[in-house]
Amino acid sequence: MSSPAPPPDRRPPASAPAPGSGPLAPASTPSPGPVDHWIGGRGSLQRQLLLRTLAVLAVTAVLLSSLATALTRQLVVGQIDQELAATRDRTTRGQSADGTPGLYPKGVDLPGQQIGTVVLVFDGQRGRAGVQTEAGPTLPPEKAISALIGVPDDGRKRSTTLPGLGHYRVLGFAHAGNLVVVGLPLAGVDAILYRLLVGEVVLTLLALLGGAVGVRLVVERGLRPLNRLAGTAQSVSALPLGSGEVELAVRVPEADADPRSEVGRVGVAFNRMLAHVGGALAARQASETKLRRFVADASHELRNPLAAISGYAELTRRRGEELPEDARFAVGRIESEAGRMHRLVEDLLLLARLDTGRAPELERVDVSALVVDAVSDARVAGQDHHWRLELAERAVEVRADRFQLQQVLVNLLANARTHTPAGTTVTTAVRVEGSEAGGTAVVTVADDGPGIPAETLPRVFERFTRADSARARLGAAGERPSGTGLGLAIVAAVVEAHRGTVHVHSVPGSTTFTVRLPLAGAEGALQQASGGRP
Repeated sequence: MSSPAPPPDRRPPASAPAPGSGPLAPASTPSPGPVDHWIGGRGSLQRQLLLRTLAVLAVTAVLLSSLATALTRQLVVGQIDQELAATRDRTTRGQSADGTPGLYPKGVDLPGQQIGTVVLVFDGQRGRAGVQTEAGPTLPPEKAISALIGVPDDGRKRSTTLPGLGHYRVLGFAHAGNLVVVGLPLAGVDAILYRLLVGEVVLTLLALLGGAVGVRLVVERGLRPLNRLAGTAQSVSALPLGSGEVELAVRVPEADADPRSEVGRVGVAFNRMLAHVGGALAARQASETKLRRFVADASHELRNPLAAISGYAELTRRRGEELPEDARFAVGRIESEAGRMHRLVEDLLLLARLDTGRAPELERVDVSALVVDAVSDARVAGQDHHWRLELAERAVEVRADRFQLQQVLVNLLANARTHTPAGTTVTTAVRVEGSEAGGTAVVTVADDGPGIPAETLPRVFERFTRADSARARLGAAGERPSGTGLGLAIVAAVVEAHRGTVHVHSVPGSTTFTVRLPLAGAEGALQQASGGRP
């Protein structure tokens, strides 16, 4: 097992997602209600087509009903006008036959006059009026007589309301120097139009209901290929395409990829796009695999030359009294750089093993004991810092690779020591969240240093990412820290391999790294992490 990783050369930004997290899953939508289920959700194409089609049907039905009502009224009123003209002729003949004044004007009770016929004769001073009833002629109300006197004698037929009699069609004309007005009731016409209007409303509602059912069936059937295409796109969007080997086996069915239709052309283009994306992902995966294999092979091959360089440098240094001062300095630098390269090679080998998905060798590990050892080592290495411990009241055990978990703690503590000034307080705490069976062990490393620049947020836990020049702390000799830039990347990779998470929160004066790992009692997730090993 390699030695613990050296202090990392950078700090992550104020907030960061969990390492290894895949792409965002599609946002969950609330369950549709009965209305949304029938006409489609808000904003859906099915809902828009259904509502707009029903709106067109409703406007068409209203227009047709209005035209039918107007035409029917015109026809019925036309018949009334013909009867009114006949009534005028009969009334004129009756007036010509006998002009003797009487209670009722001549022509009211002539044969052929229908029930409800009203006749008015006005000589300029006195008006005589009568209305035909089943019992014979009778006097109309005074207000009705006044309304009849106000009818012009222009010979035009018009509709008016006679107080006490109702809705009438009247005709005024001059005869023998008198104003003669005849009128026929429109109560029958109004009743016909009312029944017609009620029937049209009922039929329109039934037509809209039937049209809604029919339009929904047609729209739903027409949108099935588009819905299947959308389902394919959603299934592809849910795939973790960010890293690793990706198999894009999802395709639009041939039935929905017919270039003769609009949706089919979209399906064909979508399949071509998926093929191109699949090829690009395969090429990327092959390149990553080749690069990882190269890194692993190169790191493995570099071990022997580095060991030889270190050995020869140490052998030369033992005879340092025979060497000049500049040669002894050069040998010391050779040993230092060889040690730094050795740590870099070990870090690269560890990351290469983790990248291959090799499961760690799990055993029950007391996290508190590891934290105590790591803090003790950090206190010796960083005597100019203040180190605090906050442990849980009981043992906190997880199933983990002891040496890899120890390396996580050493890297986090070295990160806090390297990138904070002397006098900084570093607090390491261990606690338990949840129950013993499904709980989580939480380890936090917090410091009250200057914090982490927000502009480094997109590079959280990336490999070979170093802090900027304003952030990096100078060493004792005025040199930059000799870290490899892989410390926090190793932390993220190891925690992810143990099915845990690591987060960081930082503001000026407070930086906290939080590592969460399943407790040893959470057997389900741990069995998966260990590949089925106990």
